[in-house]
Amino acid sequence: MIVGIEGKVVKKEVTFVHIKTSSGLTYKVFVSLSCLGKISSDAIALHVTQIIREDQHSLYGFIDENEKKVFDTLIKLNGIGPSTALAVCSTLSPDDFAGALLSQNIQAFQKVPGIGPKSAKRILVELSDFSLQLHNEESASGSLLEASMALESLGFKKEMIKKVLSTCQGNDTQTLIKEALRKLS
Repeated sequence: MIVGIEGKVVKKEVTFVHIKTSSGLTYKVFVSLSCLGKISSDAIALHVTQIIREDQHSLYGFIDENEKKVFDTLIKLNGIGPSTALAVCSTLSPDDFAGALLSQNIQAFQKVPGIGPKSAKRILVELSDFSLQLHNEESASGSLLEASMALESLGFKKEMIKKVLSTCQGNDTQTLIKEALRKLS
């Protein structure tokens, strides 16, 4: 299984790049729009998800490891294929994805081409217990996730936590927990 690729970008299109490795092989790697925007030089290293089907072998590349986690999570869902998962990654950053899950924001998922109200609801329902552990813990949604887990460990119900945290204004975990506790009391 291929989990990473490093080489020189020899062709750049809207949905994919061709990467020539040091061994001389050139691979077609599908990328999100956000990943494509981050490719500034010819030399590149990507985290890769390889999908093998009867009729094709595909590589999906990501500069951001959190974006790869979002993609890998989405393709495990029933009815969500790689192209739809890549569309989600192109539309929502990993922080936005985690925030939309936490706040149960159907509209955020409906902004993604190819996802309607039913698919958006299904994503939220199937990923309701899922928490994306982001490497960048300083981000606002990382703080939201930490606050949510802390409040859950105190015995509050997930539904109430999500509703209350969506109204909180704090940026760091500690402030969010204090504000949420005041509102939950």
